[in-house]
Amino acid sequence: MSVSTDPAATLAQERQAAGALLECLLQEQQLLAAADIDGLTHSNARKAALVQKSASLAQQRHLALGTAGFSASEEGMRQWLSGAPQAAREAWEELMRLAGQAREANRTNGLLIHTHLARNRELLGALRGESAGGVYGPGGQQSVGAVSRRLVVG
Repeated sequence: MSVSTDPAATLAQERQAAGALLECLLQEQQLLAAADIDGLTHSNARKAALVQKSASLAQQRHLALGTAGFSASEEGMRQWLSGAPQAAREAWEELMRLAGQAREANRTNGLLIHTHLARNRELLGALRGESAGGVYGPGGQQSVGAVSRRLVVG
């Protein structure tokens, strides 16, 4: 692989990957809402491939930044963009917009996953006889739930 000296060389591909990742994350939200486990399995594989592709493209951009004499980082990209053509700045802004939307969709998905996990813990607790209110015991009989106090004689 030859290293490009143009940090903008991968921006179109990065935008495409970020857009596809955002689409995948939004689809994942729908699958989470529907509790579609099979769909989530396929979605996770696609998401992992898109994340890997995005990381590889960002690495190529960072190498190009380093070759061009800039820091191989997002800050280096901002510095490079100060003298770059307008099209490169617009492509970067679009990439950052898509990345922000994907980050927010991923955060929302995390909340949905947390909600599913909490509900599953509750259901498992109920199946094990762990009642939050202490109303029924494992045998299905009502438990008293009396508070035990120890008498301390001093």
